[in-house]
Amino acid sequence: MTAYEIIRKKRDGGKLTQNEIRCFVEGLTDGSIPDYQVSAFAMAVYFCGMDDDETAALTDAMAHSGEMLDLSRFGDKSVDKHSTGGVGDKTSLIVLPLAASCGAIIPKMSGRGLGMTGGTVDKLESIPGYKTSLDPQEFLSLAEQHGMALIGQTGNLAPADKKLYALRDVTATVDSIPLIVSSIMSKKLATGSHSIVLDVKFGSGAFMKTLEDARLLAEKMVTIGKKCGRNMAALITDMDTPLGHAVGNSLEVNEAVSVLKNQGPDDLTSLCVQLASVMVSLSMSLDAGESTRLVSQALVSGKALAKFREWIASQGGDTAFIDRPEALGISAVRHKVCAVRDGYISHIKTDSIGMTSVLLGAGRKKKTDSIDPTAGITFLKSIGDKVAEGQPIAILHTSSDSVIRQAEDLLCSSVLISPQPPEKAPVIREIIR
Repeated sequence: MTAYEIIRKKRDGGKLTQNEIRCFVEGLTDGSIPDYQVSAFAMAVYFCGMDDDETAALTDAMAHSGEMLDLSRFGDKSVDKHSTGGVGDKTSLIVLPLAASCGAIIPKMSGRGLGMTGGTVDKLESIPGYKTSLDPQEFLSLAEQHGMALIGQTGNLAPADKKLYALRDVTATVDSIPLIVSSIMSKKLATGSHSIVLDVKFGSGAFMKTLEDARLLAEKMVTIGKKCGRNMAALITDMDTPLGHAVGNSLEVNEAVSVLKNQGPDDLTSLCVQLASVMVSLSMSLDAGESTRLVSQALVSGKALAKFREWIASQGGDTAFIDRPEALGISAVRHKVCAVRDGYISHIKTDSIGMTSVLLGAGRKKKTDSIDPTAGITFLKSIGDKVAEGQPIAILHTSSDSVIRQAEDLLCSSVLISPQPPEKAPVIREIIR
């Protein structure tokens, strides 16, 4: 069947076969199908959708369009974790050593940040000497030796997805559930882990704005992952307020260390313990109670912190910051932002906080932008805290005085102060298995 016939069949609401999808992805990858036909295919899927069999076939074909990591040496113990992204989301820095210290094996590839969403690789590159690029054999060897390794995504991981996403981005077809699922899961399948745990976020600081949309995405990804032979679980978590107190690369690394010292914010700590527990449960074939006990014990005993130190050193990082946070550098400008009235902090607009951090230099507006690793925001107050007019609620970190006024105005408009204390919502809303 030609590309034209495949597009027409999907446009008319037909169900594509596994072979038709595989042939289309092969043509997309090798360039024999032109961009305008790929764009037409994406639009047909956007309007007509795909069932689970089609989505699984598309996911598998895109996963096999490039390199596939062979993790068979790890048996069933390999596990990956993926977050759909959010403001102040430094969970990978905490969750991986927590799970690895309990016996899970985690060879993980992560991306860089763009816009308000931070990237794990950017955070790690704020650590002097840390290598985010390793050849595949060294990467797997480190994971085998230390239980974990984390690098940036390789250039040939699911190349069909890269090509398709570039066209979706300019043809208004990004927000299609089958295309979102296949895009995320094809990269996860290509990295080879036997089990995958998803952190699907919703709210003003997330791609999915509502709990209902996040649930639909999570359910589909779990279903497709299982159809492709993986152990799957998904946590649906709230990103309607920034996670933890720190937003910005080196600031978030230091906050991750505080969590591993069992001195971190409650919301961030509880989420990381739960994520790590699910990873341990899947990879070690343990029930939920036992995996939670092991993870909690690793946190309290310092075992997870020791694993973090071992991991950073194994990839060339200078571990001085673990004992001296200032070793990661201090921003040239630090400016306190104060409450504009008495009351209780009732809401923090996460998307606006993300934009504030980009303005300060902590993020990118386009992929080629450089970032300031010391830039960002430290919150001194959280949702539900009582504040008085003039009391400091946050600190802005940047290298330039010129952006302070604009950043302060944006942050003040993002923090809502009400006469009555708000009801606090739990960070974790559902777990889907």
